[in-house]
Amino acid sequence: MKFKAEQIAEILGGSIVGDPNAEVYRLSKIEEGTEGSLTFLANPKYNNFIYTTQATVAIVNESFIPEGAISATLIKVEDAYASFSKLLEFYNQVKLNKNGIEPNTVISESATYGENLYLGSFSYIGENVKIGNNVKIYPNCFLGDNVVVGDDTCIFAGSKIYSETIIGSNCTIHSGTIIGADGFGFAPTDEGFYKKVPQIGNVIIENYVDIGANTTIDRATLGSTIVRQGVKLDNQIQIAHNVEIGENTVIAAQTGVAGSTKIGKNCMIGGQVGIAGHLSIGNNVKVQAQSGIGRNLKDDETVQGSPSFGYNDYSKSYVHFKNLPKIVAELEELKKQILNQKNGNNG
Repeated sequence: MKFKAEQIAEILGGSIVGDPNAEVYRLSKIEEGTEGSLTFLANPKYNNFIYTTQATVAIVNESFIPEGAISATLIKVEDAYASFSKLLEFYNQVKLNKNGIEPNTVISESATYGENLYLGSFSYIGENVKIGNNVKIYPNCFLGDNVVVGDDTCIFAGSKIYSETIIGSNCTIHSGTIIGADGFGFAPTDEGFYKKVPQIGNVIIENYVDIGANTTIDRATLGSTIVRQGVKLDNQIQIAHNVEIGENTVIAAQTGVAGSTKIGKNCMIGGQVGIAGHLSIGNNVKVQAQSGIGRNLKDDETVQGSPSFGYNDYSKSYVHFKNLPKIVAELEELKKQILNQKNGNNG
């Protein structure tokens, strides 16, 4: 898709300095700009690149005053960073604006769907599935029986949504995500092997939730695994059975949350964090990357380490961790001196 500078200026409410008919068809960083690309300048640290970039159009702040010749057409706006973000959102909407049902799809007769559905090839829609308006389901997706998908939700290619799952409105589910697989429930037997415990609950995803690629969310043993409104999950996260994640909590990649743990609202959990099962994590908790959580956390705690403890205590202790060999050597030397003094006094 090609856009003229004047079209972009109209979208952003900006003014043009240069050629209003200059055309762009891709985006670039300012230092890597090439002919036909659109870039932006918001950080003064990158000012020097505006004079060398080969980008055709550049978005700049209204306050920007050139100090040399610029080949790019400029679009001046109040806030270049915010405007570029708005443009990215607009571009994404245009790029993903697919409609219709492609060939080689299966839709059960009992399934229902709203207006403007996009259903990609080789997707399967099970019995009694209910899909809202403006939903996009990309190729090779599976929606099991009795799944519900709210309005304006997007499910990218290769995602598998098991039966009974409920997904709210304005959600984004990225490729390879699996929602509703069995929880890890096995009971030991007298015969010495493990017997599977049936997992008959479901998963509920509320509105405005983003789920990254290859993330897995297990169905509950009984009841529901629940991801509350506004939660953002990164790629490759494991959420176990009967977990509940509170509103607007964000979790970074490769974190695992064990069964029946409850996480509060507005928490920030770093990458590669391990959270044990049956715990209660309060609201506004911050967990630093690679921490191991084996205890309940109160509201507003910030923790680090494995097992984790208070972030400030961890930071102070880490200075000593790094110097531990030196500290041990000094202690050994002091011990020798004390023993020598003691032996000398006894003599």
